[in-house]
Amino acid sequence: MSEQDLVLVLNCGSSSVKAAVMDVAEKEVLMSCLAEKVGNTDAFITFKINGEKHKHALTGSHDHVAAVMALLEQLKDLGLYDRVKAIGHRVVHGGERFTQSTVITPEVMRDIEACIVLAPLHNPAHILGIQAAQQAFPDLPQVAVFDTAFHQTMPPHAYHYAIPSTLYTRYGVRRYGAHGTSYRYVAQETAAFLKRDINEMSMVIAHLGNGASITAVKNGRSQDTSMGLTPLEGLVMGTRCGDIDPSIFSFLAANAKMSIEQITEMLNKESGLLGLSNLSNDCRMLEEAAANGHKGAELALDVFAYRLAKYVGGMMVACGSLDALVFTGGIGENSTMMREKVVNYLNVFGLILDHDANMEACFGTPGVISTADSKASVMVIPTNEELMIAQDTARLTGMHL
Repeated sequence: MSEQDLVLVLNCGSSSVKAAVMDVAEKEVLMSCLAEKVGNTDAFITFKINGEKHKHALTGSHDHVAAVMALLEQLKDLGLYDRVKAIGHRVVHGGERFTQSTVITPEVMRDIEACIVLAPLHNPAHILGIQAAQQAFPDLPQVAVFDTAFHQTMPPHAYHYAIPSTLYTRYGVRRYGAHGTSYRYVAQETAAFLKRDINEMSMVIAHLGNGASITAVKNGRSQDTSMGLTPLEGLVMGTRCGDIDPSIFSFLAANAKMSIEQITEMLNKESGLLGLSNLSNDCRMLEEAAANGHKGAELALDVFAYRLAKYVGGMMVACGSLDALVFTGGIGENSTMMREKVVNYLNVFGLILDHDANMEACFGTPGVISTADSKASVMVIPTNEELMIAQDTARLTGMHL
């Protein structure tokens, strides 16, 4: 790739636009930005350039188009506009239609729209972002990179729910998973770090942040994952409950007089670490509070670690063996305490933590954190979804890497 070729990566939410301009060859972010409160009159955008932040109000329509236009003007001011050769979009849900990243065409847009029913909070925002980018950069090829695509290799016995099969055939009710772009990147980086062939490895990867999930990857392919039809299923998360008895809906409707909408809101936004601790969804704050004797924080962290450890055991079944357990994401990369709690539960499988190595693998530093006699490697590998999106975009649009 020549030094002139850059990729713009866009991640559009319902009220936000996150972007990064990347030199794929150097794996370097030249500029990034985050627009917040999009759609409101007090919307603003913050650019990060050379480590410095610059905040500006979003004028005009205050919407996704306004955010992308502000980004366009900033690119021009920095002399980067003409170097951007393609745009990559993060798209949460591709259903069963997309098994890999793809160049965006009118047909692809229709298929993304068809998946709105599966991701009503995310896909409409992605569509707005794509349309805004097409308006601002009409001559550039654009690529959709789907969170769900990596998990389309799961076998039927892993993605089917034990419910009437007509609900799958008519409405697509099944496990889809999420964080697929992160898993794909981390699986590749894990194999490279260990100097192993990814096609001959079994690994369990835990992507732990405010949203958290875990995936079994065998020979570079997803075998099972914890998130389901929606991101609510699976692990305990920042504000999401994870696995729960579905009869809680009828129980709370009858006894607490709550509506389906109220219960769904509670399970997604008031549960998880926040609900258990009655304090915060931030793992760092909870660790500090637990150290000072806060019982709710202690309970939240214990439940999080226990649920995760149980899921690791289940994902080992999906892999059939285990070469590496990998932690990634904000909590996975930085919480030495959480990694220690989880691996201690897994001593029964012969996984043994190296305390000093665990303390060193933080803040972007990868590493093996298990002892030499551990039955499998326990690792920390920082994720980089933006780079994965940029690499896919460069490859699919013919940019020479």
